[in-house]
Amino acid sequence: MFSGIDEVDWASMEHAYGPADDVPELLRGLASDDPAVREAALDGMYGAVHHQGDVYACTLACIPFLFELVEDPGVQDRGGVVELLTSIGGFDLDEDDEAEFDEDEIEGAANYAMAAAAVTAGAGVFFELIADEDPGVRLAAPLALATLHRHPVRVLALLRERLPVEPEEEVRLALVEAAGRVALRHRPLAERVAEWLNRLAGRAHSPGLRLAALAQLARCSPDGLPGDVVPVVAGLLREMRSAPEECGDRGDGGGHAPPGATAAREDDEPEPGPDPAPDTEPVEPEAVTAAETCRGEHVTTPTLVGQLRSWGAQENAGRGAPWAADLLRTLHVGLDDRVGDRTALLADQLRSPDRRQRIDAVRMSGGLIRAWRGPYEELVALVGEQLSDPEPRLAEAASHVLEELFGLAAPAADALAARLAADPGGWVKTWASGPPGLGSTVKALARLGDARAVPALAAALELPQVAHDVGFAVGHLGAAARPLTGALRRRLAEVALDEGAYDRASPLLAGLTGLRAGEAAPEVLRVLRGAPEYRGEWLRTAALRALGSFGPAAREAVPELRALVRRPGTASATEAAEALWAISGDAEAVLPALTEGLRSDQVHDRRAAAVALGTLGPRAAVVAPLLRGLLAHEELWLRVDAAIALWEVSGRPEETTEALLTAWERSRHVRVRVAECLARMGPVPQGSAAAHVLRSELASVRRHNAMDGGYGSHDIHEDEKLLALCRQALRGTGKGTTT
Repeated sequence: MFSGIDEVDWASMEHAYGPADDVPELLRGLASDDPAVREAALDGMYGAVHHQGDVYACTLACIPFLFELVEDPGVQDRGGVVELLTSIGGFDLDEDDEAEFDEDEIEGAANYAMAAAAVTAGAGVFFELIADEDPGVRLAAPLALATLHRHPVRVLALLRERLPVEPEEEVRLALVEAAGRVALRHRPLAERVAEWLNRLAGRAHSPGLRLAALAQLARCSPDGLPGDVVPVVAGLLREMRSAPEECGDRGDGGGHAPPGATAAREDDEPEPGPDPAPDTEPVEPEAVTAAETCRGEHVTTPTLVGQLRSWGAQENAGRGAPWAADLLRTLHVGLDDRVGDRTALLADQLRSPDRRQRIDAVRMSGGLIRAWRGPYEELVALVGEQLSDPEPRLAEAASHVLEELFGLAAPAADALAARLAADPGGWVKTWASGPPGLGSTVKALARLGDARAVPALAAALELPQVAHDVGFAVGHLGAAARPLTGALRRRLAEVALDEGAYDRASPLLAGLTGLRAGEAAPEVLRVLRGAPEYRGEWLRTAALRALGSFGPAAREAVPELRALVRRPGTASATEAAEALWAISGDAEAVLPALTEGLRSDQVHDRRAAAVALGTLGPRAAVVAPLLRGLLAHEELWLRVDAAIALWEVSGRPEETTEALLTAWERSRHVRVRVAECLARMGPVPQGSAAAHVLRSELASVRRHNAMDGGYGSHDIHEDEKLLALCRQALRGTGKGTTT
């Protein structure tokens, strides 16, 4: 084995972490008798040689040796190597992809193409592996064939031939999944695959296999699903609960799921556990194989692969069918915009006596609501019911989902309040490093504007270190949080104005800004005057915004603000001018600084000046030519801000509306800002281009900011805000913005 490996000039190549001279050791490690060595080697292959799916010259050089490994029956855990080859060679480069590469990416694109060609050329070996003695190899081989082999008709025939004789249930499910992959990659075969899947779904097979067939049918031919798919799936889930499979009957899966090797999971949620530190994304555990779960043979090593397997084993421990959640995710992805069916299915899952099924349903509910618009009152109420469950992971998952819903969480308000009262220890989360943060239940209730969150925020303000997000929670509560004003002022007065001042003061300033607490002007002025050099500009900006929110109640700050305004060309001058205008209404005092800001070399400063000038209205009409000149600027957001300010200072909507609608079509991210302006303009004329755009948005089922493979914590809130603004603009019911 590995003949010629030492003749390869590995040192001349590189991987993600430098010279590739360690690759031979990794390849030999994959053949080791020691499971810890094999795991470390596989971790190294994914971590460096095939880092985040990348293909380097050394990745290409590995391919022949990886094929040697999978062909040698004496090598253990070959299923993991099959999955690695599938990931390396499974990149589809079509004409559209080719058009997107720039000159710097051409070499990388060539590597992907060569990898696909090299692995595809050797894919015939996977035909032999489909009946291998190792169940882990049999588990990985079907998807490898479906992804890599050049003759899909032959692959499909083999999958159908193998299914009746395959003894392991999880491998049978892999055969069905591979058929779905064939249909997606080779659309002329979709009808043939759909006919087979329909027969599998309707025959007296195991409920797991029937569910797998329905899931793949939803992916490759959703129109072929039965009209009563929801009660059918609900019945299958009940069958699976009443007759759970024994762990030893599910097969001996080998290897681990490589990143990107499974179907897209729109509705997946990170495993709830200890909350991640602020500004970090939780890591989603990868699937652990059934065999590893059953045997307890997941190796504990200091590798990412080992950690993910350990987490996956904990997640799947005790599950009768650990793959059921994946099948349901696949089904939901296939159902796509059939929100009614998906909601009904999730509601049934949330009523299940199986807690693990409810955990899965809670996470998938979050994914559904995040991506699609619809009536979710019943679903949200059912998610809220999980908060009282004694299983901590279930309650934690539910609170995380509700936290993202903002106003849509209203049907769960009482459940959130009850959870909050029952769990004061969860009001604030602390980390090994970084500032503490509010618990999900507190944030969810505060985002509803529910005063029952106030005691938790009051307690958070008494801790030695204030939670970093307490100010935002106060802002959502508005007037209901007025009792917290005294504590916010006291804590702000105690902040030492040293290098850590920004981190300690910014949550307090945000809270006072949200409350418009003018009585806090003395404490805010102290911070403004004494801001340290480190992050001082950020701290001054936060203080100026607080003073501006206080309005005339902060008149004692006027002399300080006038002094700052006289320093044109700085970010502080623009912020100070905006605050001075809000407090004094003196347009003549602020116009020079804002006009200077509009000419800044920095796009951010020009945007801030444009927004501030808009608040002056007709008093800033003199800058209309400057704003008009920015409508052709290359920066989209600056064009939007300038267009809105131009309407506000000139009162002429015609030239503004055209620029705003052009930006609307260019980027979904500006739509809330554009809709705010259209709503302030008054009723949009019937039959106008703006009315057509707004109605089209309201008719869309998909959220305007839904992303494949990622999301933001405020996505649902922003989309619901957009919908409200669109309706307001069409009705002409107000001149303000929604919050």
